[in-house]
Amino acid sequence: MGAVGIWEYIFDVLSTRRPKKQKKQLNTVSLKVRMDCEGCQRKVKNTLSSFKGVKKVDVDWKQQKATVTGYVDSKKVVKKLSKSTGKKVEAWPYVPYTQVAHPYVHGVYDKKAPPGFVRKTNDPVVSELNPLEEHYALMFSDENPNACSLM
Repeated sequence: MGAVGIWEYIFDVLSTRRPKKQKKQLNTVSLKVRMDCEGCQRKVKNTLSSFKGVKKVDVDWKQQKATVTGYVDSKKVVKKLSKSTGKKVEAWPYVPYTQVAHPYVHGVYDKKAPPGFVRKTNDPVVSELNPLEEHYALMFSDENPNACSLM
């Protein structure tokens, strides 16, 4: 093998590229956390701030909402927070009232939702108006100048 073979081996080892670690992307994770008082809020905020990769934490105990910004994974944050605080934690399940076509349908309307929010749904029948419903909705709309004047 000799000296040339050793140099070729060293050159091959040094020239092979090692796969780089993928960097985590900056995420914003919204959570629904069961909190009763400001003490619970402080406990949740301190726990979330101690996680690796967290840049910013906002906690609102009246809305039962915690928002985490940083290089974190949402599933890991939910799991770690529920384990370390003993509180019920889930991903933020609500969307603004205006994003759902039928906000009072069973499974979408939630009494516990903050004002102006309803539960998120993936059902296309509930989340979108069909063309006929859209036609009738526009017919009686206040924004339509040619709308029915019986109302």
